[in-house]
Amino acid sequence: MILTTEDKLKFFKDFGGSETNTGSAEAQIAILTHRIKHLSEHLKTHKKDHSTRRSLVIMVGKRRRLQRYLMKKDINRYRAINEKLGLRR
Repeated sequence: MILTTEDKLKFFKDFGGSETNTGSAEAQIAILTHRIKHLSEHLKTHKKDHSTRRSLVIMVGKRRRLQRYLMKKDINRYRAINEKLGLRR
């Protein structure tokens, strides 16, 4: 699941606008979504891995806070990132 530097730059370019825009909320949401999907797959086979489950819950909360910030800041950007990533909320 290790994200290589090239993968991160691709996320920053696709969602943040440029490769150097690493702090944009969209790029952070995209990277967290990628990590959340990977950990969810891991937990399907390793049901008793509670430390990973805790990490997953923390990441979901962080992504939710970023989404809430983006929704308050600019609702159109919020809707666009949710549609692009296939998120329900």
